[in-house]
Formats: sequence, structure tokens, C-alpha cells
Amino acid sequence: MAVRSHLPWPVRWALVAIVLGFSGALALWAFEVGRGLAGLDGGARQLGEQLAATQAQLEAARRDRDRAQSIANTADSLLKTERVTQARLIEQVKALEAENQALKDDLGFFERLLPSASSGVAIRGVQFERVVPGQLRYQLLLMQPGGRSAPEFSGELRLQATGTRQGQPWSAEGAEMVSQPLRFRQHRRLEGVLSYPADVQLRQVQVRVLDASGHARATQVVRP
Repeated sequence: MAVRSHLPWPVRWALVAIVLGFSGALALWAFEVGRGLAGLDGGARQLGEQLAATQAQLEAARRDRDRAQSIANTADSLLKTERVTQARLIEQVKALEAENQALKDDLGFFERLLPSASSGVAIRGVQFERVVPGQLRYQLLLMQPGGRSAPEFSGELRLQATGTRQGQPWSAEGAEMVSQPLRFRQHRRLEGVLSYPADVQLRQVQVRVLDASGHARATQVVRP
């Protein structure tokens, strides 16, 4: 007869747990000892320190990059503003030069308009503009020296056009010739319309200023 001792199941499970716990603790101790012997702890710490240093350098490089980018953007904005300002100044200088040249031209024009002290009545600024076939609009300025002390001029303005008609010489006569009475002291601006046959090819217009006795005081021939 064999005698067997039967342990309760709870006791058996407790023994198994104790054995497994002891085995795990022994394996963990062996792992820690092996890692210490191989220098893994120091290498991990060194790698961690190097990683932290690298991250710090990267962050500093990013800050430097952002600062440099901000400086570059500011410099580019200032450069663009300076270019725009310079372009505006150049345009203003050009406009002032053009205005100055226009003033010089106007001054020269008015100087040419002024008659000399001994020239008497002068015809200035004669302009012609074709309105329709057979009509010519005219503008002109009459002047005499002496300013306000100049004597009053009385006379007549005559415009006579000449040209060709159907291949033959033609000259305005009668109603086709402008005749306008004049009375002025310093200057007078005149304008009107010179009419002529539509089939006439105008060659020139003679502008004459006659005094009260019919003598020509000024004459000018213009090609319209």
C-alpha cells in the first residue's frame, strides 16, 4: 500500500507563484548586472545628454533663422520703399523739368509777341483751323507798344484768301473777304470765320491792318 500526501490547491498555487516570482527576480537581477557590465547605462545617459544638447542647438538655430529672416524681410521692405520713393522723386524731377521747359517756351513765345517800341501795330499769334469745306476759323492778336499811354488805334482788319479753283488762280473778293473794324489801345484778340467756295484750294491768307486813312500798318501772309 502506497501513502500519498495531497496538498490543497491554494497551497500549490502559492508555491508556483513563489517559484515564478523568484525566477523573475533572478532574471531581472541578471539583466541589470549584465547591462551594468556592458556599460549600457552610461551609454544611454550619454545618448540622452547628446540628444538634449542637439535639441537645444536646433532650437537656437531655429531662433537665429527666424531672427535672420525677420531682418531680411525688414531690409527687403525698406529697399522696396526706397525704390518706390526714388522712382517718385525721378518722376517729380521729370515733371518739374518739363514744366520749366514749358515756362521757358511760353516766355519765349510771349517775348516774340511783344512788339518793339518802333514797330507800331504788330500782328501776332495768327492761327487758322478748317471747320468744314469752305470755312476757315481764324484767331490772332494785335498789339502796339506804349502800354497804357499808347494812343488809341482806329482802323480795319482785312483777311484776303488766295488759291486755285478748277486749275485757275482764285482770290477772295467782296463778301468773301473779311473786313472788321478795329479800335484798341494796347492789344486786342480777334477771331472769326473766313468763308470761301468749297472747291477752292487755298494757298495763303493775307492779314492786313489798315489805319483810318486806309494805309497798311501791318501785313502778314500765312499758309493755312
